[in-house]
Amino acid sequence: MSVCGEAVGAGSLPSELVVHIFSFLAAPDRLRASAACSHWRECLFYPALWPRLRLSLRVSPAERPRLEFLMRKCGWFVRELRVQFAADNYPTGGGGAAAGEGAAVAGDGEVPPPLSPRWLDLLRTYLELVLCVLSSVRNNRNLQKLSLFGDISILQQHGTISNTYLGKVDPDGKKIKQIQQLFEEILGNSRQLKWLSCGLMLQIVTPTSLSSLSNPIANTMEHLSLLDNHILGNTTLITAVELERFVNLRSLALDFCDFTAEMARVLADSNHVPLHRLSLLVHSVSIMHKSLDNMPKDENWQALTRNSTNLRVYIMAFDVKSEDMLRILKPSIPLERIHFDSYVTCVSGAVVDLISRQYDKFLTHFILMNDVIDMSAFPDLSDNRNEDPLVLLAWRCTRLSLLAVHGYTVWAHNLIAIARLRGSDLKVLEVTEESIEFDQGELADQDVDPVHNFIEQVSLGLGRPWHAVMDIELLSVFTEPTRHFYREMQSFSEGI
Repeated sequence: MSVCGEAVGAGSLPSELVVHIFSFLAAPDRLRASAACSHWRECLFYPALWPRLRLSLRVSPAERPRLEFLMRKCGWFVRELRVQFAADNYPTGGGGAAAGEGAAVAGDGEVPPPLSPRWLDLLRTYLELVLCVLSSVRNNRNLQKLSLFGDISILQQHGTISNTYLGKVDPDGKKIKQIQQLFEEILGNSRQLKWLSCGLMLQIVTPTSLSSLSNPIANTMEHLSLLDNHILGNTTLITAVELERFVNLRSLALDFCDFTAEMARVLADSNHVPLHRLSLLVHSVSIMHKSLDNMPKDENWQALTRNSTNLRVYIMAFDVKSEDMLRILKPSIPLERIHFDSYVTCVSGAVVDLISRQYDKFLTHFILMNDVIDMSAFPDLSDNRNEDPLVLLAWRCTRLSLLAVHGYTVWAHNLIAIARLRGSDLKVLEVTEESIEFDQGELADQDVDPVHNFIEQVSLGLGRPWHAVMDIELLSVFTEPTRHFYREMQSFSEGI
């Protein structure tokens, strides 16, 4: 092809046309196409092509060059930014326990155990990556959605990360202060922010952070997630008075101990638009440092649901005692999803029975996890009961679409009953192989292979092929509970 006698190649196409072509390509194909020539590489980072940027970052020094490049190119104009910071494998040794290993919380005056050099390197890298992200978007006035997630801070909630450790990688707290200042600058400079989500990060949000938001932005904010409590005394990241500015809020995620009766009254006020989604994280350490005395009473929940008739609630409970859960689970909570995760405590059959009776009209998701070391002694919810609480849950909760169980004994005949009760409406049934038990009568029948018969009966009940979970490592709901909760909370909030 020639124009005016000159050959025209791909590199001679107008930038506008190249950008238009790129707009039809998925991000990986766009990146490959940009390798054609320098002109196409220049067109790759045209703002219209990158309205949103979603990054999953390993906390590793090798990640920094790629992150710096992307943030330098896109940070100043991107409209939706989601970043997840996570260590691939939490280093152990030298006193540093992983989140699932039940690390002890040091009491007042106790000297915390030393962390390994690898742990200190991980903390140092984590701070540097967070600084890189925040400094790149500090002046972005087009930012509409900002979501930051770093499950590294769950270790702090277990007492593993303390100011002593941070002092080793951040003398005088200069980097932490810089991170907090940058976060406040981002909020102060924002002109279009509708969605702010900060989950399980390490000391990024302070009780004064939200005051950086102008009233017009606070008034138009639609989603707010502050699952970022560093468990420092009675510190809360948002008060009921502050919440009064967020009159257009449709979705909210908080630490349960921060969601007070006064907050429920604020959200129930007719000046606020109806709240549609409420996600609450209940953690044993938070309960230890704070109090359940200020939580909403049943009349507060009733008032809130009168103003917000479509409100649905998602609760995740970490190592919460059953007696505390019985206090928390008020009858008028429109509970749609609940996720139990424990390393120390176990959920009682009474809690499961209460859930099935109180939330039968709302409950769709039920996750029950117990990450115990001794797999020969799983707790049995049906012990000393005529009916298994999980079977009653499946019978009463007619909207149940997801049931996942690990670390609790589930009898084969009860699992068959659950499959038959819910049938094809139970879209997800995930039970780990080691959780399933057979009674002696089933094993004594030599004419039928009990395992084969069990799988066949469950499959028939569900109306599709089914198998127990063989490799727990393949399911994030069991191996990465905080990441799973945060992802589900995001989609739960976006599904309004």
